[in-house]
Amino acid sequence: MRSITVKAPAKVNNVLRVLSRRADGFHDLQMVMVPLTLCDEITLTTIDSGIELSVDGQANEGMAGPRNLAWRAADAIMTASGNRSGVRIALRKRIPVAAGLGGGSSDAAAVMRGLNELWELGYSSESLAGIGKGLGADVPFFCFDRPAFVEGIGDRVSAYDDFPKLSYILINPGFEVSTPWVYKQWDLRLTEDVPDATVRPLFQVFSDVIESLHNDLERVTIPAHPEIEKMKGALMESGAAGALMSGSGPTVFGVFPDEAGRDAALDGLKDEGWRVFKAEAVARG
Repeated sequence: MRSITVKAPAKVNNVLRVLSRRADGFHDLQMVMVPLTLCDEITLTTIDSGIELSVDGQANEGMAGPRNLAWRAADAIMTASGNRSGVRIALRKRIPVAAGLGGGSSDAAAVMRGLNELWELGYSSESLAGIGKGLGADVPFFCFDRPAFVEGIGDRVSAYDDFPKLSYILINPGFEVSTPWVYKQWDLRLTEDVPDATVRPLFQVFSDVIESLHNDLERVTIPAHPEIEKMKGALMESGAAGALMSGSGPTVFGVFPDEAGRDAALDGLKDEGWRVFKAEAVARG
């Protein structure tokens, strides 16, 4: 038996713009996505055949078995490669579930990246993204493991070679938000204001990041969950240069130019029963 342990990073959306609803029911998006040092951890071990999955940590019952994206990712890469070996997946969850942080999609990409190495398949990041795009909109992004400009339904990924150093505080209120519900509400109420596509933004300095922070989906999720606005306010009062909801929510993040300022701000956050995390941007070039 051979084993490998890989990390599955959370992400935040520094930018999320909903351009239009497609004929297939999905949405064309433009996003700037940033992977974080807050990670799930996955150990992959070769077995004779089949897929075995165990989940430990912040998980719910729906995360067991073939419904789990990690299991489905293993099945997808086995099918694509024709590999007849089996794998045992031990998943340790640290990323909150249904929180706008992409944990399930990241787990899927991490399984593919890990099996690519374990089985010496030789797939490029682009090839892994092609295999993974049918699993979920965020999976292709996580195949690159660096900040990226993401378009379409998440299938067009343009990774950044350089990105400013960023430190984050993430606040999760402890409840979940359904991504399909958020997009359904967007379609029902907000489609009259569809923005035009923009060119890929560049981020040379910290202020470029702060000036670009935007998430269209706040217009749906915040009215349904006003506590999100309260969390954003708490982050700004604690010294964040900017604060935004990630993805469809409910997690909110505050952006800081360095670890020292971020760590000092942690002490200023009131205990509201929220889950608070600190993380750095993963900016590999």
